Amino acid sequence: MEKWFNKAVTGWYLENKRDLPWRQEKDAYKIWLSEIILQQTQVAQGLNYYIQFTRKYPTVKHLAQASEDEVLRLWQGLGYYSRARNLHASAKMILKDFKGVFPASHAEIRQLKGVGDYTAAAIASFAYGLPYAVVDGNVYRVLSRVFGIKTPIDSPKAKKEFQQLANELLDQKDPATYNQAIMEFGSQYCKPMNPDCGKCILCTKCYAYKTTAVSELPVKAKKAKIRNRYFNYLLLTDKNKNILLHKRSGGDIWEGLYEFNLIETDKVVSQDVLFNSKDFKTLCKSKFGLKYVSKEYKHVLSHQHLYAKFYVITLPQTLNPPLKGLKTSVSKLTSFAFPRLTGKFLDDCDLKEIL
Repeated sequence: MEKWFNKAVTGWYLENKRDLPWRQEKDAYKIWLSEIILQQTQVAQGLNYYIQFTRKYPTVKHLAQASEDEVLRLWQGLGYYSRARNLHASAKMILKDFKGVFPASHAEIRQLKGVGDYTAAAIASFAYGLPYAVVDGNVYRVLSRVFGIKTPIDSPKAKKEFQQLANELLDQKDPATYNQAIMEFGSQYCKPMNPDCGKCILCTKCYAYKTTAVSELPVKAKKAKIRNRYFNYLLLTDKNKNILLHKRSGGDIWEGLYEFNLIETDKVVSQDVLFNSKDFKTLCKSKFGLKYVSKEYKHVLSHQHLYAKFYVITLPQTLNPPLKGLKTSVSKLTSFAFPRLTGKFLDDCDLKEIL
């Protein structure tokens, strides 16, 4: 079906593809690593992380034997940290269940934690030449525009419809090149906003171009609801300049990363309101000293906007029970994996000077 499409997109790719290190790879482990990094991440940002990970963990065994804290520390700043936790968990699974050899069938690859239909198809085709068609955001966009598919891409019906078309278009003899080609074309040419359609190799047959519907496709039915959250961080320290940290848990954002004591409120609160709150008084029962108050930081996640302030507070007592957490020092903070929001604060202020 539609051999003209396959030929045109693959021809464009062979002339215009970016030189990316994972494209020279047949090592399924490194291909998997690149695909997990590039989930929700642009190539420009993910490239350095890929290089760092392959240097530190050249094989799946090296990754499996690392601690979760080490993996999260290396992932710091990349966001969507569940990817790193899933990556680490899957490496351990490969070491245990597959004797350290990356699985070679689509079904086994699909069993890995954090690997969905797209990622399994990508690894299977790129590493092993198996005929599985990829469908990611770029592929949705290209197919919906070229073939005039108006089914909302966030509907259950769309997944089946687009996958069926992608399977029919797939080059069975060279699925790896074709899959790379359609994704690269969507990423670099058939862009979400203002693509140069007049010079496009597909414009004479593209439904969206011929009907001036480029900006309307692909269709998305639901608009993500944004949740606002307000974080008040208390950096508690004592006369010995110990600092108290906590490891986030509970299935919320940044699980497994470290942070200072957090009081979350349902709106922006003044310093007086915060210091008179029950949560604050639980942590700071006796006299305390306020050493520093940061500016407000805004941090944007996919479905959440975070507004945060950091308060550096000295306590007269040492950081012992009932204050729970991990005691550390300013000089050792760089050994912990923090959310990027906290990283911005630490980059902005000189804690050694403040304390």
